Amino acid sequence: MADKRDYYEVLGVSKNATDDEIKRAYRKKAKECHPDLHPDDKSAVERFKELNEANEVLSDPQKRKRYDQFGFEDPTDGMGGGNPFAGGFDFGMGDIFDQLFNGGMGRSSRNQGPVQGNDLRYELRITFDEAAKGCEKSFEIFRNELCDTCKGSGAKPGTSPVTCTTCKGSGQIRQSGGWMTTVRTCPTCGGTGKMIKEKCPGCGGTGRTRKKRTVTVKVPAGIDNGQTIIMNGQGEPGMRGGPNGDLYIVVSVKPHNLFRRDGYNLLLDFPISFSTAALGGDVQVPTLSGPIKYRIPEGTQPGTEFRIKGQGIQQLRGSGKGDLVLRIKVEIPKRLTNKQKDLLREFEATTSDREYDNRKNFLDRVKELFQ
Repeated sequence: MADKRDYYEVLGVSKNATDDEIKRAYRKKAKECHPDLHPDDKSAVERFKELNEANEVLSDPQKRKRYDQFGFEDPTDGMGGGNPFAGGFDFGMGDIFDQLFNGGMGRSSRNQGPVQGNDLRYELRITFDEAAKGCEKSFEIFRNELCDTCKGSGAKPGTSPVTCTTCKGSGQIRQSGGWMTTVRTCPTCGGTGKMIKEKCPGCGGTGRTRKKRTVTVKVPAGIDNGQTIIMNGQGEPGMRGGPNGDLYIVVSVKPHNLFRRDGYNLLLDFPISFSTAALGGDVQVPTLSGPIKYRIPEGTQPGTEFRIKGQGIQQLRGSGKGDLVLRIKVEIPKRLTNKQKDLLREFEATTSDREYDNRKNFLDRVKELFQ
């Protein structure tokens, strides 16, 4: 067993890890190395099998206890040593995708009845405007589909799968050793109970071929970054008459160069001159549907917020819209002409501290401090 890595090392957790920590570590690593997410990485399948085996042991209290006590060399194994865990972890890829994206309701390949197909995941990048207004997007995915030659049976045309001679069609192997009986998936048929004597030349006996497909999805107005669109039945085909899996489209929204989103509201830092802040005036405010005219009242202070109703984001599955919130930033010019400086000095000379609310309050508090 020198060539096998420690199960805790495979999952990247300590030996004192809780069940929740093991579960989270497994889900994270499974997403990182799942073969369907890395079709060009030939080593992904082996890494995935290693990870799956480690999780199967450490997520089961009894198996974990045995592993912690004996490691891979369990004296209760009826074969007189070796790895008692080996050979019992032949899960289909759909099982793991179901755990990752559907809450862990397993679709075991050991079940000889219909099995739902694998779910697929795709990250769709769209612009801020597309998310706000909705759009239609097309993209390409790779997925395993039923072989056109054998129609998914895996057998050469004209032949059929036969009952597995190892497990007699049960899909499981039972082993007794001392006081313990272990049940594991049949290594010959992979738990299906069937054997293929003459493999299909089109798929090599798997019943599946990998194909590229174009998918078109309608993105609803108001969708936000990180939200998911589910296309039912657009995943991979099921086994033994089971339904297709689903396609999970995770939306990634590019940031806007002006607006920030807060729920269904839009936030906009809006700069104005200090003369507009003091005197008021009409300004052109950008919105997602084009510029509009807005009146800035006189005496507007830096940081003041103005809310423009109905100029925000379309509510998802609703008819209303959020608001556009202007956050005023008063700009002070850095370079003034001599004439402008003279005018400002004249203005300053004709005003008093009492005409500035904040300054007046501040000076009053200073006087109280030193009285």
